[in-house]
Amino acid sequence: MLNLDKSQAAFTEAKTLMPGGVNSPVRSYKSMDCDPPFIDHAKGSKIYDIDGNEYIDYIGSWGPMVVGHAHPQVVEALQKVTEKGTSYGAPTLLESDLAKLVMSVYPSIEKIRMVNSGTEATMSAIRAARGYTGREKFVKFIGCYHGHSDSLLVKAGSGAATFGVPDSPGVTKGTAQDTITVPYNDMAAIEQVITEQGNEIAAVIIEPVAGNMGLVLPKQGYLRRLREITEQHGIVLIFDEVMCGFRASLGGAQAAYGIVPDMTCLGKIIGGGLPVAAYGGKTEIMDMVAPAGPVYQAGTLSGNPLAMTAGIATLSILTAAPEEGQPDFSRVLTIKTKQLLLALQNAAKEAGIKIQLHQAGSMFGLFFNENPVYDYETSAASNQEAFKVYFKAMLEQGIYIAPSQFETLFMSGAHTSEDIAKTIEAAKIAFKAVADFLNK
Repeated sequence: MLNLDKSQAAFTEAKTLMPGGVNSPVRSYKSMDCDPPFIDHAKGSKIYDIDGNEYIDYIGSWGPMVVGHAHPQVVEALQKVTEKGTSYGAPTLLESDLAKLVMSVYPSIEKIRMVNSGTEATMSAIRAARGYTGREKFVKFIGCYHGHSDSLLVKAGSGAATFGVPDSPGVTKGTAQDTITVPYNDMAAIEQVITEQGNEIAAVIIEPVAGNMGLVLPKQGYLRRLREITEQHGIVLIFDEVMCGFRASLGGAQAAYGIVPDMTCLGKIIGGGLPVAAYGGKTEIMDMVAPAGPVYQAGTLSGNPLAMTAGIATLSILTAAPEEGQPDFSRVLTIKTKQLLLALQNAAKEAGIKIQLHQAGSMFGLFFNENPVYDYETSAASNQEAFKVYFKAMLEQGIYIAPSQFETLFMSGAHTSEDIAKTIEAAKIAFKAVADFLNK
């Protein structure tokens, strides 16, 4: 049995100090009916708790550790820059260096603004779109998560498309009333909304590859049609690639699906694991942002030298030219992810259980149901009790995955063939436990 005595004691104390004992809800393992391990350190593909347990990590700090934990190149760069100071609140060359690196991979971004979190990026992008268009309403999709700003914490009411209603206490009806929610992957719903209210809508924001209702892929032609109808009505199309940026492909979902959005939100990876995000897009939209324009947005720690340095080091690894005859970094990750998923599918079949596995580059997700999952309703209908059995069995064997079917998992450059083989063997045991549970 996994010994978590120190972690359990630490969690008991933490609950007296922080709401639920954590600083972000999913970390609490509440939905898994168990306590979380408290992490001491990480290296490469592994993460280690305070009880001395080692885990193969497929969370990767929820995505940014694409080159692995404590990569020597990133650590060395951070050590050097830290000696110069940790924050200036003033312009640095590092900000421009990271901006140029990001924009070289995302040509749709003509100007960029660094911020500290994905929430800041999406909130600010919507504000800029409203300022640019002079309109107030915007559209989001059910199941897509864009951070915890008030206007984005809304859920759908009845019908195919509706004005949002607050999804959290503390969010006012007035704040939510300009947010229109429609089902993800339902083209008829978004076409109806834009046809009826297009001249009032400033922006449509979407996770082009949804990562927060489990990994859900866009239906064929969905993103292209969304691009067409937003252009026809002068609506700013915002791709929230905080999660799928540099993951669905090197150039994110927009490169993978050949779509050019008006604005893009990025996060996680561009800070190399430090708190960083960004929003950017067409020059005429971004020039609405202060001090160039009247749309105000600011942040004392935006462009922090440590975060910029970690981001530059990480993206330099991702964008480095491969050795002759070898696939590039992102392609290698995609191949490794595919190998893992094929083996997991076979292991589930051998155990006699039905699962759905989705992949977008180095992102992947698992659902315990038999129908292809392409929307919020079917992902929500997946068997969460079965997943709970699977999760605990994997954790017990040293495989660190998200404590929810509705979170995406990630491959890193540090994962080895031995890691993947161990993961597959653990999954065989976990799937057998699920089968026993389902056959009770």
